[in-house]
Amino acid sequence: MTLADIHAAHQRIRGVAIRTPLLPFRDGLFLKPESLQPTGSFKIRGAYNALAQLTSDERARGVVTHSSGNHAQAIARAARLLRIRAVVVMPDNAPRVKVDGVSADGAEIVFVGPHNEERVARAHEIAEHDGMNLVPSANDRRVICGQGTIGIEIVEQLVEAGVATAPIVLVPVGLGGLAAGVAAAVKGLRPDARVYGVEPSLAADVHESLERDEITSWPSEQTVRTIADGLRGEAPAPVPFAHLRRLLDGVVLVEEEEIVAAMRIAAREARLVLEPSGAASLAGLIKHTNELPDGPRVAVLSGGNVDPDRYLELLRGTAA
Repeated sequence: MTLADIHAAHQRIRGVAIRTPLLPFRDGLFLKPESLQPTGSFKIRGAYNALAQLTSDERARGVVTHSSGNHAQAIARAARLLRIRAVVVMPDNAPRVKVDGVSADGAEIVFVGPHNEERVARAHEIAEHDGMNLVPSANDRRVICGQGTIGIEIVEQLVEAGVATAPIVLVPVGLGGLAAGVAAAVKGLRPDARVYGVEPSLAADVHESLERDEITSWPSEQTVRTIADGLRGEAPAPVPFAHLRRLLDGVVLVEEEEIVAAMRIAAREARLVLEPSGAASLAGLIKHTNELPDGPRVAVLSGGNVDPDRYLELLRGTAA
């Protein structure tokens, strides 16, 4: 995966994924709201970049993926735009708003239990039985390059804003595709930049994996406890993990109440609707602001697909 690959992805997704703004937020802080993408999250970047590179024969065979929601929606949208059949394996506890988004774009949904390994196994079965192309949410170079286009935009937009100092970028990390892509792009353009992952303490498998310098799994019974459903990865995926080991400057941890507080702050101060996973990096920015290096700081807000009723409960503090 090279910077040239990420630049090529940036051209490929033009007109499908939007160039989200870099919003000034408080003093010296910036927000990159990927919640404003057409499917409500950054995932459209990687999904479209991957599907657009399929051969005509591969497109004819269709695609299958496994996802708790945002990647599912992105694959469904990219497949519809490219006229490709798509099958999505989702957990039966996926947020309704994400399930509805997948259905609206015409993808076929197969429900399994809540554990990540169930989704992965079923998707592989379908791919093998039906001859479909498996497009994972993170463990794919094409997907990672698509997500990396966020990093290109961050560096460009800071220059446009007249900011010359190397940035400190915070990115939510689940399976690791987003963080790997953003780190590769940002550091490819600004080697003096710093990039940190942000992870819930209740699902800190990437944090532990980097500390141990080997992929370390957390049982789904533990990771399912976090409100950030998009960050319940259980273990980093092998392809992005190889890049995270080399490029990431560390992983900071946030608590559940800090994620919810960040959702409220985003709504009140930035007028942004964020899902818990999308608010994790803002929570990390606020919590660890005194521990991070000096310089302009950017929080990548990964998505805003949250059930409306659940969202209101969280804002009001009435959620169970």
